[in-house]
Amino acid sequence: MDQERGMASDNQRIHWKAYYKNLFLLAYQSFGVVHGDLSTSPLYVYQSASSGKLRNHQDEETIFGVFSLIFWTFTLIPLLKYVIIVLSANDNGEGGPFALYSLLCRHAKFSLLPNQQAADEELSTYYRHGQMSRNMITSPLKRFLEKHKRLRTCLLLIVLFGACMVIGDGVLTPAISVLSSISGLQVRAKKLHDAEVIIMACIVLVGLFALQHRGTHRVAFLFAPVVIIWLLCIGVIGLYNVIHWNPTIYHSLSPHYIIKFFRRTGRDGWISLGGILLCITGTEAVFADLGHSTDSSIKVAFVAVIYPCLVLQYMGQAAFLSKNFSDVSTSFYGSIPEPVFWPIFVLATLAAIVASQAIISATFSIVKQCYALGCFPRVKVVHTSRWIYGQIYIPEINWILMVLCLAVTVGFHDTTLIGNAYGIACITVMFVTTWLMALIIIFVWQKNVLFALLFLIFFGSIEAVYLSSSIMKVPQGGWAPLVLSFVFMVIMYVWHYGTRRKYQFDLQNKVSTKWILTLGPSLGIVRVPGIGLIYTELVTGVLAIFSHFVTNLPAFHQVLVFVCVKSVPVPYVPVDERYLIGRIGPRAYRMYRCIVRYGYKDVQRDDDNFENQLVMSIAKFIQMEAEETSSGSYDTSPEGRMAVIRTSETSGSRLVVRDADENVGDSTIVRSSKSETLRSLQSLYEQESPTVSRRRRVRFEVSEADSMDPQVREELMALVEAKQAGVAYIMGHSYIKARRTSSFLKKFVINVAYSFLRKNCRGPAVALNIPHISFIEVGMIYYV
Repeated sequence: MDQERGMASDNQRIHWKAYYKNLFLLAYQSFGVVHGDLSTSPLYVYQSASSGKLRNHQDEETIFGVFSLIFWTFTLIPLLKYVIIVLSANDNGEGGPFALYSLLCRHAKFSLLPNQQAADEELSTYYRHGQMSRNMITSPLKRFLEKHKRLRTCLLLIVLFGACMVIGDGVLTPAISVLSSISGLQVRAKKLHDAEVIIMACIVLVGLFALQHRGTHRVAFLFAPVVIIWLLCIGVIGLYNVIHWNPTIYHSLSPHYIIKFFRRTGRDGWISLGGILLCITGTEAVFADLGHSTDSSIKVAFVAVIYPCLVLQYMGQAAFLSKNFSDVSTSFYGSIPEPVFWPIFVLATLAAIVASQAIISATFSIVKQCYALGCFPRVKVVHTSRWIYGQIYIPEINWILMVLCLAVTVGFHDTTLIGNAYGIACITVMFVTTWLMALIIIFVWQKNVLFALLFLIFFGSIEAVYLSSSIMKVPQGGWAPLVLSFVFMVIMYVWHYGTRRKYQFDLQNKVSTKWILTLGPSLGIVRVPGIGLIYTELVTGVLAIFSHFVTNLPAFHQVLVFVCVKSVPVPYVPVDERYLIGRIGPRAYRMYRCIVRYGYKDVQRDDDNFENQLVMSIAKFIQMEAEETSSGSYDTSPEGRMAVIRTSETSGSRLVVRDADENVGDSTIVRSSKSETLRSLQSLYEQESPTVSRRRRVRFEVSEADSMDPQVREELMALVEAKQAGVAYIMGHSYIKARRTSSFLKKFVINVAYSFLRKNCRGPAVALNIPHISFIEVGMIYYV
């Protein structure tokens, strides 16, 4: 008995040792990816706060009040609101405005996309542990929001606006961080002109964006030591400045100095809040970048290192300024002791690059979420790490950010103006997050409405004061994030609106199953060898393109699979739960439906052999259906029922998968019915396409099991024969136009804006990795 207890204790000790090792490793990595933006704020906070009429109040009491505001703002927003509360509202480890929105859509019917199914709720990642929406009592507020479509549209617009502001951060953060660090040269090199500083900053920015394709994982391990050393150094320098210049600065930790500050400065102090709020810039990036780490590791890194080091640095700068009022424009570099100036300058430049990396990674994550949930045009998403989940790179967004960032740097060429723009972007995202969190508290956490109101009033009022101050600086550079957000928001909403209208047209014009049943097993045409994969966005019914195809061509494949690739509002779908397989019509029709589900963080990799997985899933469905039919538990309606097919379960499968180059032996293999010409074209295509040629080539065989049902064997043989004959991908090429009776605005949105976006984004065939040699397009006009 004692021996068993000892073994259990040893196992528990090993478990906790591995947990803490992983926790501290992720905390270390988070410095390079997540916290970089927040850690470089001391470069420009005091300069931006004192850029206006606050210069007229150059005395010790004003400096003490500024630091008191910085301390309490930094404590209440990043520490209390985000680290303690908001990080706990993550969506299975993902953060950002869209993660909160997807969480809300799963617990209430807020989504505007109508392709959600009851089967989606069975996903293991759909509900968090202990939170089951189906058991929740429906509140009047929930019914009210679900009933009014305009309110749900307003909620989506608010989320899109917050997401666009994060993208705006991705433009402004690299500009202000790099320019602030490089401008430190002018403290020692007095003859250095502003134009030369701008050129050097642009060179650094181009190099930064050029490195993005290397991946977040490599960058994180390279940058993490830089941020850690940077934080420790500025923390020590801050402590030195407190002791050397003004040890009484600690008195300003009392909020009483905030009251004295506003009494003394009045309206000038209120306007200076737009610069003071820069001390919390990067906080929203921490939440948006949550997918690159874990909430526990971020909390450890923030509480143990980030918070104390930054508080000491801000306190040290305030102590220095209280005795050197004239150095407020160069407060950071002016407060650095001369012997360590150049090492700190190099560290500041490297830390600015890391800060830019953090927000660029957050921007990639936000764009991927918008794209997956139907709110952004199709872009190329590259998974940069084979082992670490969620680390991506989007080439088009990377180069757009670079061009915009260079334009802001050259156009504004002043950190004060960029800081005005930066402050509006950051506080707006935080304000949106506060409202979304209030809804999360009610609908997801299922707390009393009073808790949500307390959260909203407390943090919302603080952020509203800062937001009101920032709006005053719209003419002085604050217009930049508003313009950027407006452009991106129009793009997102136009794409979402067009996608939704197209889906509704498909839904209203789908072919009834009764019409297919009247055609008979041959569908009234010749059934040729092969598998036809008909891509559709519908989860039920048959796409109108199918009848369009049948009307114009006299032949169709012997096995038809209606494939729907759709996004589910969850971060990721486990591979074992990805495929939903069902049957359309009786067994003799050989028609199936396959719904492939992806989360908004899932990336479809090029090496995934979709054809083989699909055939194996259909074979398992055929066996499962036969077993349930014999037991009398299967739904025999024309649509049947959709069943989750777990791809990892190979035991009991009647199909045997072998490598294509293995010896055939005595097994019965169905020969390919392709002509020599088609086989030569296929081999030529594979030679020219490396992504196809490196895929594992397999063949399927039907096992010689005596107990197999004859009908099941016949259907499996037909499936294998069709696979050997070849697979054709059939997709609609839709021309979407507004009806003649539509309003001018709708005609412009559909005929001009949405049409332009469709023509200039990635094609659906490219996004789904469909081989060109097997691709068939069916043209059809949609009048929406």
